[in-house]
This record gives sequence, structure tokens and C-alpha cells, in this order.
Amino acid sequence: MSGRTYQLVGADGGTYASPTPGTVGGHRRTRVYGRLDCPAAQRAIARGGYVGHRVFLADEETAVAAGYRPCARCLPRQYAVWRAGRSALSVVGARIPHMMSTETPLVEGEDGLARPGWASVDPMLRDYYDTEWGMPVRDERGLFERLSLEAFQSGLSWATILRKRPAFRAAFDDFDPDVVAGYGERDVERLMGDAGIVRNLAKIRATITNARATVRLRDKGGLAEFIWSFRPECTPEPRTYDEVPTTSPESVALARALRREGFAFVGPTTMFALMEAVGIVDTHLVGSHRRGSSGVWPA
Repeated sequence: MSGRTYQLVGADGGTYASPTPGTVGGHRRTRVYGRLDCPAAQRAIARGGYVGHRVFLADEETAVAAGYRPCARCLPRQYAVWRAGRSALSVVGARIPHMMSTETPLVEGEDGLARPGWASVDPMLRDYYDTEWGMPVRDERGLFERLSLEAFQSGLSWATILRKRPAFRAAFDDFDPDVVAGYGERDVERLMGDAGIVRNLAKIRATITNARATVRLRDKGGLAEFIWSFRPECTPEPRTYDEVPTTSPESVALARALRREGFAFVGPTTMFALMEAVGIVDTHLVGSHRRGSSGVWPA
């Protein structure tokens, strides 16, 4: 392979020149990655590298972090896991995936508890579902963290953000609004150089902007009171994924109100997902062991 240069995609999604092809191949346009021992990949390697929109990735973890999904043909097991968890939480805590209605909505685990498919495969997501998702969050720091991670999740899987959450907390001073509100350009440069987080300039700046808006909002009762004031009179009672809404009149109103207060990277779908994540609405499927567990809504 000497003398050849390959396009290698890093965990941040950037493309770099590399003397070796990595261990998996990807396609920038379709965002799919697969094994290099596939015939198509081998033909590309024989030509000196992937052509057109094809690139190489260091490994599967890098591929996932860069936003690629596994190939259904050469990585059927990984694809099945991805499909079960796709859009599992499109923002910080929350989108239940809208899968095909023919798929089993709930899976009974070895512990006898019923969970949705996306929470029954990956131990990390299962633990998140069992202990965090849908439980009430009423403190300023907790809600600011969730707003921030929702923005960073855009275009990526929630699993990626969840794995990086410790690094995010370290990089953003545990999402203390007062500290983050004081960040300057030197902090922006520091964050852009931190490989442990998602290095997206617009999202980093939005997090700082939202910290400053959070501090200002204290004059109106604070972020927690503000967000919880949009709690609806009733909550959905979905029995299938297709019955889980993606927006609501309250999420539309919340998004509009936050924008007026100077927040960025907030929208009706993102806000509905936030409302699910922090217990403002309960969209656990009827029959799930978590349905009604928040104490906010009856089972």
C-alpha cells in the first residue's frame, strides 16, 4: 500500500489523508459503513482507494461516532441493532423510535420486564431507559444540560451522545449555566480541540448562547419553572410506535417561547422530545414496565 493515499474519516466527521485504509469503509452520501473484506471494498482498495463519495474509517466505533450506519448486507447483526435503536432518542433523552408497525413494540427481557426494542439490546440504552428516561427533571442545571445535549445530538444517534456525556460534562464544567455563560473565544477554541465531544462550532456557540439565556431567565422564575409551565392537561397513551407523536401544541408553544428568550437550536420536535425525557409527558408504551413510573402521570 506504500505510495497510496486513502481518504480516512475521523470521529468528528472530517476527512483526512491516510497511508492505510482503516478497517471499515463508508459512503459519504448515504452515510453507510461496511466491512473491507466485501468484494466491492476490495475492488476499491485494488484501485488505490475508494472512488467518488467512498471513504475509509478507522473502525466501527469511529464510523458510528461520525454518524454512519452499518451495512445491512455485510454487517447484518450490527444493522439489526442499529435498526432497533435508530432515532431511539433523537434528542437528549428521548425520541422513542418510529419503527414499522409490524415490529414487536415491546420485548420482555430476561428479568421479566417489558421494554421497547431500542432499550432491550444495548446495555447502556437499557440502563438509561430503566433509570433516567421520562423521570422528572426540575432543576436548572439538569434542564440546561439536556437542552445542550439535544443540540449536539442533531444528526447523530443518541447512543453516541450518551457515550460522550462524561466528556461533555467535563468540557462544559458540568453544564453550570453561570460558568458556561462566561465562556469566551479561548473556551470555544478549547472545545473545538476536544476530541471527546462533538466538535461542531455552531452547536458549541449555541450552548454558550443558551447558558446566557438561562441566566437571564431567572428574572422570570427560571428555566425549570419556564419549561414545566408548558405541561399539557393530558399525556399520550401509545400502544405502538406509530401512536407516539413527534410534536404537540405545547411543544410548538415552548419552542416559540424559548426563541423569544434568546435560545438557539430549539424546535417543536426537539422540545417534545425534551418533554418526554424529563417527564413532562409520558410516552412510554402501554405495557412497558416504565409506564407511569415518573409519578407525574398515572399508568
